[in-house]
Amino acid sequence: MKQRPTLSRRHLLTASAAGSILTLDALSYQRILGSAERLQVAFIGVGGIGAGQHIAPLAKLGAGCPAYADADSNRWNAAANRWADAKGYTDYRKMFDKHHAQIDAVMVGTPDHQHFPATILAMGLGKHVYTQKPLTHTVWEARQLGSAQKNSKLATQMGNQGHASDSLRGTIDYLRSGAIGDLVEGHVWSNRPIWRQGMEVPAGAQEIPENLDWDAWIGPAMMRPFRHDPADRWGGLYHPFNWRGFWDFGCGALGDMACHNLDPIYWALEPGYPTEVELMDGEPFGDAPMFKKNTTVRYRFPQQGDRPAFDLFWHDGGNKPTRPEELPEGETLKGEGALYIGTKGKLYVAGDSRGWPRLLPQERQAAYGKPEQQISRSAEGHHKEWYLACTQEKPHDFPKCNFSYAAPFTEMILLGCIAQRIGGKMTYDSKTLSFTDREDATALISKEYREGWDFH
Repeated sequence: MKQRPTLSRRHLLTASAAGSILTLDALSYQRILGSAERLQVAFIGVGGIGAGQHIAPLAKLGAGCPAYADADSNRWNAAANRWADAKGYTDYRKMFDKHHAQIDAVMVGTPDHQHFPATILAMGLGKHVYTQKPLTHTVWEARQLGSAQKNSKLATQMGNQGHASDSLRGTIDYLRSGAIGDLVEGHVWSNRPIWRQGMEVPAGAQEIPENLDWDAWIGPAMMRPFRHDPADRWGGLYHPFNWRGFWDFGCGALGDMACHNLDPIYWALEPGYPTEVELMDGEPFGDAPMFKKNTTVRYRFPQQGDRPAFDLFWHDGGNKPTRPEELPEGETLKGEGALYIGTKGKLYVAGDSRGWPRLLPQERQAAYGKPEQQISRSAEGHHKEWYLACTQEKPHDFPKCNFSYAAPFTEMILLGCIAQRIGGKMTYDSKTLSFTDREDATALISKEYREGWDFH
């Protein structure tokens, strides 16, 4: 194994089972920017989401880039062409060692299993962080980043672009205005996975291409042979896209899309943590390496004040709720969507979280009209919210999907991934970060990290 870079432990976290304390040294906050200065952003992951959603928006806002990292040097072009003087690395730990004094902020667009190590290293060095969804790979990691946010003044944001959309916030207006009364149950579904999932994993090893730092790509996961499958539409068995379906690298369809599609209901009701999680449909995948292709997971949220308890169902892989009879004749449920059933009616969103909501039946929508606005709209957009907080033109918690929101949201989602793996019903105790009736589920709250990548 390659030698681990020499980042000091004083830059990192000292952690307990249920929380963490972010300790910042003299290097932290060494570049306090005024609005006229150029924010220097390091990018971790510059292909895929990095190329499509990180580099161009930040460059447009005026950011510079001293360095970037991606384990596959063939995917460096988007950053290299934009910032010719920036230095590229295959291992972001080395990038931090060499350039931490030049970096103000970091954008993380890696596979899920790298989100926490990259983010916590950046925060430990006093850097603002924007990390793609899902925020972390495990429940424990989510709790750590939530605690780290509370103990810092860093600007943070989970990459969840729809969070700033008018349509998503319009759904919140309906849910908070009482248009459907008290929520009884919610159903949210996705057509994912569209990648390799629920299949047998080919045996054997293939030669690692020169452009890929396989050790850095594997990161905190356990080492395994490299494989490429030319017959697969996405190419590699794991890299660059199919990692989403593997427990060791991704979080399946639930982790990929629930951060979008469950966002309106979680934001609107602020339900906290569920007390029950249950795999309702689909077989658990157990010790197999991949998530199954289609599942339904139920979350039970307890009563809070005047808001009664409710059930929230996640459906993926083609699973959907029963078609509501109030839909117009001939209209079927879209491949993605949400259906919220309340004591006074139903609300339907056709499409992902950015779809426009409507009350059912049509007569109800016509009679009710547009609800009173319950939540402000985003004049800046998702990326600029974070950028303005980084440059101190806005407060550090100005980004609406900052870690104080994103961490518990991600924790809730990842509880469902545990249900997908082991099946059955389980009772969750958020205070102890454990399941009171399932030791096998509690064992999956965290994971083992490979030597050289254990930053907790």
